[in-house]
Amino acid sequence: MSKFNYGGQAVIEGVMMRGRYAAAVAVRKQDQTISVLHQDLKPWSDRFPILKKPVIRGAVSLVETLIMGIKSLNYSASEYGGEEEQLTTKELVLTMGFALLLTVALFIVLPAFLLRFVQSHISSNILLNLVEGLIKVSLFVLYIAGISVMDDIKRVFAYHGAEHKTINCYEAGEELTVENVARHSRVHARCGTNFLLIVLFTSVFVFSFFGRPPFVQRILIHLAIMPLVAGLSYELIRKAGEKDCHPIFRWVARPGMALQALTTKEPDASQIEVAISALQAVLAKDAAHPEGKKVVPFPNSETTA
Repeated sequence: MSKFNYGGQAVIEGVMMRGRYAAAVAVRKQDQTISVLHQDLKPWSDRFPILKKPVIRGAVSLVETLIMGIKSLNYSASEYGGEEEQLTTKELVLTMGFALLLTVALFIVLPAFLLRFVQSHISSNILLNLVEGLIKVSLFVLYIAGISVMDDIKRVFAYHGAEHKTINCYEAGEELTVENVARHSRVHARCGTNFLLIVLFTSVFVFSFFGRPPFVQRILIHLAIMPLVAGLSYELIRKAGEKDCHPIFRWVARPGMALQALTTKEPDASQIEVAISALQAVLAKDAAHPEGKKVVPFPNSETTA
């Protein structure tokens, strides 16, 4: 079997899994059946090979993942709540725009604003940037802790746990059954939680080369270096996800893996079934692809229930 790092994300009452040539979203509908949507993948890097280069591929992958994530959430909302819950293209664009603005406000603008109250007392630029990084990480952890007590978010985090368990089971070479998957950890090194924390840490390192610019310039520089930060973070998390990676990469991934105690919950059997359906659907699509003959799906790969 050729090596490929399968991954995904939790959605509303479901899981999205992304493969080499296809993606699938599996949703537990209110009548308890599982609906599966297959999507053929056409990465931008296939059309523009330069986008496959290290660092560049990370920034591109982040944008593609955001777009796919919003579409997957939209599908899951419509399948679980009915067509009236589905967003139009305009509403999807506005939702993505609002999410990006909120991210910039919380993790770039607010830390830069708070830094103004302490920067006159800190002479070292390195220490000043470390303080800003600490503010960012603290805000991120508080945000996760705050939303993790909401009932709807608890359900999403349980599906997040089901996604990780299923990937871990697959990567261990075991058959994808509820019993096998349930035994595995809900923590995974390539998790988006890890990626976000590594982004925050990497931004501190990269920004340390820019000294201590004034408030507005500080925000603009942070925005300008985000593609570079995302690209470097992507390469780090890829290394951390390798079984034989250097111990330093495992150390880099540890904070994010610890935080997954908040961003994942223990799933029940029905949630694991949904995650298995999504991954099996992707494995089957990859195996059927003309260039994917070496990607072999596990047996009993039913995609609906």
